Amino acid sequence: MAPENFTRVTEFILTGVSDCPELQIPLFLVFLVLYVLTLAGNLGIITLTSVDSRLQTPMYFFLRQLAIINLGNSTVIAPKMLINFLVKKKTTSFYECATQLGGFLFFIVSEVMMLAVMAYDRYVAICNPLLYMVVVSRRLGLLLVSLTYLYGFSTAIVVSSCVFSVSYCSSNIINHFYCDNVPLLALSCSDTYLPETVVFISAATNVVGSLMIVLVSYFNIVLSILKIRSSEGRKKAFSTCASHMMSVTVFYGTLLFMYVQPRSNHSLDTDKMASVFYTLVVPMLNPLIYSLRNKDVKAALQRFMTNPRYFF
Repeated sequence: MAPENFTRVTEFILTGVSDCPELQIPLFLVFLVLYVLTLAGNLGIITLTSVDSRLQTPMYFFLRQLAIINLGNSTVIAPKMLINFLVKKKTTSFYECATQLGGFLFFIVSEVMMLAVMAYDRYVAICNPLLYMVVVSRRLGLLLVSLTYLYGFSTAIVVSSCVFSVSYCSSNIINHFYCDNVPLLALSCSDTYLPETVVFISAATNVVGSLMIVLVSYFNIVLSILKIRSSEGRKKAFSTCASHMMSVTVFYGTLLFMYVQPRSNHSLDTDKMASVFYTLVVPMLNPLIYSLRNKDVKAALQRFMTNPRYFF
């Protein structure tokens, strides 16, 4: 039967994290707590790094951008997800789905690039500390952040346009808790070779390319740390790197697992669980991993809580 004989899809139905009725309220509460913690942690980082004069270094500027990205990524996904736990009909319109996919792609690609930028920043700070403020100047920082957002936006436009350029007919049940590339293309009633190729190449290029920057940066960082004579200094530096690399491993690991594999190996239910980590769990953990264990941020938070008027 020709595709034009099918009814065109005007809305999609999201299956959510689980279709078990008795789990909807418990899952709602769990993910509500995750989202509230994400909001509190990332808004706290954004506020402190914006108003505290002692946190105006390039490292905290990049950290603020990561917090903005994490906040945006979670907000694109979580509110709709939470609503769907409480309603019987978990529908989303065609254009709402396209908008959510575009927003998700913008923030996730921007996060991938920002992690690479932050790895480079740490490389310069540890390997060339005397030239740090000269190399990573305010101008360079603004340029790197602007390019990160521009690249994320252009990727989101290209990939989401390809995904929604194919036809969707009859079947409209997305086996996911948000509109994502793979489960959407699985519903298409037309040839998906081109969008699948675009998605694969884009994901592989972004993840592998940025991961190589991170790995090379941290390889040189580790070499520099090993040259530190003080055992206490080495221990402290390794501890800081271990926390950062734990976050990077979870983030990149789930992305590689999700996208950089042939479609025949995909299990949508498994991918759904993996995507919970980089859309909701990692944005909640990043404020803890990157800054709340940092003495400067703790001191800034204490100053802010003691005398908030000082900052304004």
